[in-house]
Amino acid sequence: MSLRHAMLGLLAEKPASGYDLMKRFETSLGNAWPATQSQVYGELGKLAKADLLEVVAEGPRGRKEYAITEAGRAELRRWLTETAPERTRRSEAMLRVFFLDLLTPLEAVAYLSGEAERVARQHAGMRELERSVDWSDGPLAVNGRLALEYGLRFTAMYEEWARWAAAQVEERIRQERSEEEGAEGS
Repeated sequence: MSLRHAMLGLLAEKPASGYDLMKRFETSLGNAWPATQSQVYGELGKLAKADLLEVVAEGPRGRKEYAITEAGRAELRRWLTETAPERTRRSEAMLRVFFLDLLTPLEAVAYLSGEAERVARQHAGMRELERSVDWSDGPLAVNGRLALEYGLRFTAMYEEWARWAAAQVEERIRQERSEEEGAEGS
């Protein structure tokens, strides 16, 4: 998914300013495709230049409201129906797991426990978002709820896995200590 298509999708529902789009990213797409303010405003200019968006209103301090054009809707539809989603599965967090043996066991446990705590906070933030959104407010809200549910399930699974993995390393520490004590007692 590209930022371009995320913005076209948000504007397909209703016109919005850059500020409005940032708020909508924060309360909807941010969990699936986060964007910074500079990315959003830069992409608005590119989309307008490509005639995929148009300025439909201008306000004080240079505020512009954008709406998707027919060409923009056609591009969004083309992307939705003809372009296979990129399914690159890279995770720096998981890459680090492969090299935990290069750390001390306590450092490995600390890393895994830290991952569990981080994702637990992320999960709590999603739960708060779930309570704060009016899920009956149009098709984007319905689809946003589906995406949020994915995030909730994924973060719950990841937290459970990280706690389990930390316990596995702790068990290995206990076994090694027990073996050392047994060897010393012989």
